[in-house]
Amino acid sequence: MEARVAKFRIGQVVKHRKHPFRGVIFDVDPVFANTEEWWLAIPASSRPSKDQPYYHLLAENAETEYIAYVSEQNLLPDEAGGPLRHPQLPDMFEPLPDGNYKLRMIGGH
Repeated sequence: MEARVAKFRIGQVVKHRKHPFRGVIFDVDPVFANTEEWWLAIPASSRPSKDQPYYHLLAENAETEYIAYVSEQNLLPDEAGGPLRHPQLPDMFEPLPDGNYKLRMIGGH
């Protein structure tokens, strides 16, 4: 598998193309790096290819907050704006004026 350049960046707020959730990216895998069991649990008709970037999100929907692992093909930039409420967000990020986030410096570095 050949890795592709990631379309989205750490700190960017994105939304899922099909499901009603949004989140901020906190890590990127150049290609699929989860378990085979996780991948096979996705219905075959909508299973994304493994040879694309996958994003780790601090995600939320109307009911809850969680960690999501999403293929690039299923993400869109979130234009809605508005802050995210994920409880881990302040530990990892600082808000930016444009509605995205920057990684918080750890230990003053």
